[in-house]
Amino acid sequence: MDPKGQRVKLNDGHFIPVLGFGTFAPPEVPKSEALEVTKFAIEVGFRHIDSAHLYQNEEQVGQAIQSKIADGTVKREDVFYTSKLWSTSLRPELVRPALEKSLNNLQLDYVDLYIIHFPVALKPGEALFPKDENGKPIFDSVDLCRTWEALEKCKDAGLTKSIGVSNFNHKQLEKILNKPGLKYKPVCNQVECHPYLNQSKLLDFCKSHDIVLVAYGALGSQRIKEWVNPNLPFLLEDPVLSAIAKKHKQTPAVVALRYQIQRGVVVLAKSYNKKRIKENIQVFDFELTPEDMKAIDGLNRSIRYNELLLGVGHPEYPFFEEY
Repeated sequence: MDPKGQRVKLNDGHFIPVLGFGTFAPPEVPKSEALEVTKFAIEVGFRHIDSAHLYQNEEQVGQAIQSKIADGTVKREDVFYTSKLWSTSLRPELVRPALEKSLNNLQLDYVDLYIIHFPVALKPGEALFPKDENGKPIFDSVDLCRTWEALEKCKDAGLTKSIGVSNFNHKQLEKILNKPGLKYKPVCNQVECHPYLNQSKLLDFCKSHDIVLVAYGALGSQRIKEWVNPNLPFLLEDPVLSAIAKKHKQTPAVVALRYQIQRGVVVLAKSYNKKRIKENIQVFDFELTPEDMKAIDGLNRSIRYNELLLGVGHPEYPFFEEY
């Protein structure tokens, strides 16, 4: 079990730990670091590990999980592992091979959760970001309902325990929920979510359909120039967050994580710094008051750090919708 048994039941009966360890790192961080920090995260108590084919580190993350199983720290069933189907494999016939490739890299028999990473389909092939001669992304046209059916088959085959989505707006979720012959509902929608983008409308929508919202970028965001607008304010320097942190003798980061857990959101803490990884697990050691929660709610200003602009121009680009 993760610390103090903090898990949420998914709509398919499986349980997800409310605090997860995000393994995404900017390209300049050597892949070998993913092995070290994932091992460390498991040692300090993280039981939910989030990665993706796109991050190009599943081999190292898998090695970390294997080594912690081998030394008796955890059993396989103690670890909740999420992988993601990248945009170049959204065609139904490419879904299972993509998952099998991840499993092979991880050296695991199954993942706990497999999710569609981004609803925008890109041209299949080796390139993660296929571009034409002018540097424009090469899109693909795929019916996401067919992609979803291929995920359902992966669940039936035992390759993943649960299936979900990421970066979907409510209309895209509705399309799957209303699909004729739907076998399994998405268990989650993993989206950017933090006090400056609290996603309250999407959260209400997901709760009403028994879909768990999973927050990435919960601490604002790493400053990765390809993805993030560098002129945006720095969330963890927010005076309101800092004051609440001081009051509870916690860091602003831990307050931002605690905020999500108390509103029923599963939250990913992404850090490659061992001191901060250790701090982030303290999220279970205190509670925010209703006044604290209200003050943090008041920080919402619809700031999206991860606009994923490569998808603009595709009919399934998700972020033009309000939620």
